Amino acid sequence: MNRILSLKGIFTLAFTLFSITFYAQDSFGGLALYTVRENMGEDAKATLQKVADAGYAYIEAADYKDGKFYGMEPQAFKAYAESLGLDPVSAHMGGATMENADQQIADTKAAGFEYFTIPVPPMGMFTFDRENRTMGMKGTMKEFADILTILGKKCDAAGLKLLYHNHDFEFKDNEEGVKPIVYLLENTDPKYVNFQMDLYWVTRAGADPVGYFEEYPGRFKLWHVKDMDEEGKFAPVGEGTIDFKRILGEKEASGMIKYFVEQDMTWDKKPLEVIKISHKGLKEIGFK
Repeated sequence: MNRILSLKGIFTLAFTLFSITFYAQDSFGGLALYTVRENMGEDAKATLQKVADAGYAYIEAADYKDGKFYGMEPQAFKAYAESLGLDPVSAHMGGATMENADQQIADTKAAGFEYFTIPVPPMGMFTFDRENRTMGMKGTMKEFADILTILGKKCDAAGLKLLYHNHDFEFKDNEEGVKPIVYLLENTDPKYVNFQMDLYWVTRAGADPVGYFEEYPGRFKLWHVKDMDEEGKFAPVGEGTIDFKRILGEKEASGMIKYFVEQDMTWDKKPLEVIKISHKGLKEIGFK
């Protein structure tokens, strides 16, 4: 009987080691959980399992409420994600204010994230014209840069890194003839403030990501890898028109450390289907 149990134990251990090795080799790249936000709202744990099964190695959160990530205490979220082989890397923290920033930063750190990412101009500065579906901001660029710097210093003190995530309006001239992204790049200290480049929105703005990598090397630590179809809509990675191979060839200049698939709307496809298509696209393009 002991011999049978011993053989069973050896087999179980061997299978576990094989599984860990297999999935470690097969898993790569990140997923912005905003893509599967409805699924996460219905059953966060089951959805995270499906994200891991789709081959992703790390994640970016987009849901923080009442001190919890997707309804889980920070430490519990970290433990569950890591049990699936998912590394918490970035958290989009759109609700940060001067009053709650310290708590949000502490919770982000406790959940295992490395990057505290501001997804739009914070603290009431973001504007959205629903009729024309255009984004923008109010307030001055100096106020914007100063807010990011204050938050960046708080993050640095806590052992986190602050990033700002762009849409299209930051790459277009504002009323003063200034591109917000250029102002931020030139008026923030890279010790405290860097950027997450959303490749779709930069392309949508008519700008060239590579040009920014060359002019401002090392400032774009994370990417959102999001494709665009011929109509200008979001598309699964590899099924659109963006030349990701060309952009990927300049990742060293950009400073990119990690990247995330994101698709804000998936149209006639289910989000959990789209993330599989995009992961396959990543591999074909050459992302690792």
